[in-house]
Amino acid sequence: MSPIVHLDLGTGDPVAAKKFYKAMFSWKFQSMKMPDGVYHGFTAEGGPGGGIGPKPPGDAGPTMWVPYVGVGSVKKAIAKAQKLGAQVLVPYQPIGDMGAIGIFADPTGATFGVWETNPKAAAARAAAESSKPAKKGAAKKPAKKAAAKKPAKKAK
Repeated sequence: MSPIVHLDLGTGDPVAAKKFYKAMFSWKFQSMKMPDGVYHGFTAEGGPGGGIGPKPPGDAGPTMWVPYVGVGSVKKAIAKAQKLGAQVLVPYQPIGDMGAIGIFADPTGATFGVWETNPKAAAARAAAESSKPAKKGAAKKPAKKAAAKKPAKKAK
């Protein structure tokens, strides 16, 4: 089964959307400058993260959320989706060194995306996460004291 791994909101007013979702759900945001504007990435406890960004220039479509399903290969997913009657809206597109996306409209017109993680980027993120220091105030386990060793008995 393929999980939903990311949610994106493309909107004409990303700042207003960020303000709303931060107040509504207490999502934590990290904003980053992108070629087409500022992207506000978020984390949502217990679910996939995502982001809020500007709609592409010339996009007259509605403001909407796009879910991304994790796949092993965007290119294979594109071919399969087309065979099943989907319309490709965004063909294979690398996203920096993080991975790649593709976006489709299914045969009923619903929009969704697929996400392929770059294995090297995933490994680098995992390594960075494991090297973070423990949070302040986190309970520390007491160190075990070495058992005092009795001197060895001498053979008589």
